[in-house]
Amino acid sequence: MPAPEHRAQVMTGIGLRAHKGGAVVVCVTIAAGEPRTILSTVLETSAAGDRISLEPYQIAAEMPRGPQGGASIEASAKVAEGRRRQEQLATRGLQAIIDQLALTGHKPGMVALLVNRAGWITDLVGYSLAWAEHVPVAEALAVRDALRFASGECGIPLTELDEKSLPDLAGEMFGKSSAEIAVQLNALGASMGKPWRKEQKLACLSAWVAMTRQHGYP
Repeated sequence: MPAPEHRAQVMTGIGLRAHKGGAVVVCVTIAAGEPRTILSTVLETSAAGDRISLEPYQIAAEMPRGPQGGASIEASAKVAEGRRRQEQLATRGLQAIIDQLALTGHKPGMVALLVNRAGWITDLVGYSLAWAEHVPVAEALAVRDALRFASGECGIPLTELDEKSLPDLAGEMFGKSSAEIAVQLNALGASMGKPWRKEQKLACLSAWVAMTRQHGYP
């Protein structure tokens, strides 16, 4: 009886764009130097009906303040629990994506996480309590941290790409104008169905750039 045929898995990049409650996910591989979309989905970092995992900083903002107007012990504990749940859900969700890719012969070689210039914020509790408009920013930054944690738990290298400068970086890397890249991103979404909005296009572009960087595709 002949031995079963084992095919090498195709290396794939996972692009992530975080938002409150989860992230947009687009998986891209490179064939003959050109990107090809494999999967477009979402990764949840919150559970249905579980407000603590959805918006821990909003919950903390609604609670009584501690001494000197800072976070109370109870509020800090709520945030810590919410963050813990986000990490668990992100890890579970990323592993499910890895398993789904494996069914089609693809293996993640890189996670590309879109970030912005808010990385200087380290005390998210204090930042979110300072002004009401800071709370949504803290929620999104917490989701990014959960995605970083999940990448580490799943053993996938992670690279971070600045969302604002990404289109310019891609243009320089691929030698294409922004209009040409926009046309190609629209085409890459044709097989993915809806939604294929700005969020999906950016996640797609991040994975495309990361895979090109990692493997040196032309």
